[in-house]
Amino acid sequence: MAEKIKPYKTSALDKKAQVEQMFDTISGEYDQLNRVISFGADLQWRKKVVRYVAEHSGETLLDIATGTGDLAIAFAKKTKAKEIIGLDLSQGMLNQAIAKVQGLPYADRLRFVKGDSEALPFDDNYFDAITVSFGVRNFEHLENGLAEIFRVLKPAGLLVILETSVPEKFPFKQGYHFYSKGIMPTIGRWFSKDKSAYRYLSDSAASFPYGQAFNNILAEIGFIVQPHNPQTFGVATIYRATK
Repeated sequence: MAEKIKPYKTSALDKKAQVEQMFDTISGEYDQLNRVISFGADLQWRKKVVRYVAEHSGETLLDIATGTGDLAIAFAKKTKAKEIIGLDLSQGMLNQAIAKVQGLPYADRLRFVKGDSEALPFDDNYFDAITVSFGVRNFEHLENGLAEIFRVLKPAGLLVILETSVPEKFPFKQGYHFYSKGIMPTIGRWFSKDKSAYRYLSDSAASFPYGQAFNNILAEIGFIVQPHNPQTFGVATIYRATK
């Protein structure tokens, strides 16, 4: 079980409420900071996720922790899915997503929903594919969230998860720790009005189970897992599994 790292150490709120508050606060700057912190690499990682989903095909797609909607919008552009739902705990992030798609020709295929990943408001066996991009480490109870994903995914449906991870080889491991503990929070403080948010994002990434450890958790839930795919020396990893 992942260590429960919270955004605000002095807050009495539970992790779920703190994560919602944090993303509401940083929603306006989130896209720009992602580009800066990842040096733009996150765009390439997301393109791979879109390609995996497009190759799988399917009419119903769910993007959990959709944030400002970039992945859901990419699915509308690159797949033939008839129903694409982006779900997020933060209304602030969803407001950014809704604004992005106003007036676009594929807007009628997109829907953004405020909801809890651990209590998904969907029927069993509903989605052909489900994605989570940089969101599973924010689940308050990881196994509960993954079990909910399993429930609403169709048999033979595809799950693709993109999440931060920790490089294991020298010198990338040492460089990652220096960057994530020193430089990334400093960049966050320069750009963000929430001084704790990017310290939390760094700490939660370092404590989250990654690689084979995370694949083992998926297998325990009942997924049929594929080999994980580290990205950019291991600073992120793509996981694929089917039901």
